[in-house]
Amino acid sequence: MRRSFLVITAIPLIIIAIFAVFMLFTPEKSVNETIYGAETIAKDLEVPWALAFLPDDSLIFTERGGKVSILEGTNVKSVGNITVTQNSESGLLGIAVDPKFNENHYIYLYYTNGNNNQISRFILNDTLTNETVLVNNIPAAAIHNGGRLKFGPDGKLYATTGEAGNTALAQDLNSLGGKILRINADGSIPSDNPFGTYVYSYGHRDPQGIVWGPTGIMYSSDHGDEANDELNIIKKGENYGWPDYEGNNTVTGYIKPIRAYTEFTLAPSGITYYQNAVWMAGLRGTQLRKLTLSSDGSSVMGEKAFFTQFGRIREVVEYKGYLYICTSNRDGRGTPQNGDDRILKIKIS
Repeated sequence: MRRSFLVITAIPLIIIAIFAVFMLFTPEKSVNETIYGAETIAKDLEVPWALAFLPDDSLIFTERGGKVSILEGTNVKSVGNITVTQNSESGLLGIAVDPKFNENHYIYLYYTNGNNNQISRFILNDTLTNETVLVNNIPAAAIHNGGRLKFGPDGKLYATTGEAGNTALAQDLNSLGGKILRINADGSIPSDNPFGTYVYSYGHRDPQGIVWGPTGIMYSSDHGDEANDELNIIKKGENYGWPDYEGNNTVTGYIKPIRAYTEFTLAPSGITYYQNAVWMAGLRGTQLRKLTLSSDGSSVMGEKAFFTQFGRIREVVEYKGYLYICTSNRDGRGTPQNGDDRILKIKIS
């Protein structure tokens, strides 16, 4: 009788425990954003793609058609109009600010020029001038162009590249397509790169986000085929599987993602790190997704979806305790709302 009583008493506790685990890892979970303040700081833009900050705290950003602008308060000031090949997903994509900008005024852009994507360096005074092409043989197409640029904690410039719809390029170490590249700021190849080329990691499909955690772990988002979108930890010289393996496949010689979205399509783009979490912009998933990490940063402990009301979200960056996102509802795959596309500033309390 006592044993039966204990079993009956334990059943509710087991149910509660199962429910708690379910709620923690439910992939589509969204939360009430009333504790977060979202402020539109720029609107009526045409497919903003990448955001970065200058040392004076002003925001510089790209639009896929070729515009480069600086946001000063709520005033959008044009500083450049790059001639690009804009076809579906191609065009003006990533932007990075040199860590020594106060000394050299260097700005780096990733854009499509004919059949190739290229990385160029400009000098920014009142406008962008003095273009120097650093890398110009990155495969380009209407799809899968990668395009994110960021400086790492080692002072090197990193770029994500897509396989341009030719899946074989991702495994071809002689091609710059389907890779993450590591570049010296002057365009030369770092002497400690793993293959003696710009290639730092390979086997990627269409990575559009990179960020580093406080201990130096490098994270990257990648678009899967249909579903199978990924969040990866990037390691020097490693193979991330595409097109042979993706998602949760575990195969010797390939790096498995720390999160694979096999259950729905997120279509991740830009990512940032803030408060022990990777925040990921979702395009088809129409959300800003928070992935809370383990204490060592090597695994995902839980996740939530935020700001599903804004439609497609292309980019997210953290700057001085705020998150900045931009929508991508005018990219041909969204439903534009009044004021789109826009940049929003979010306070996370």
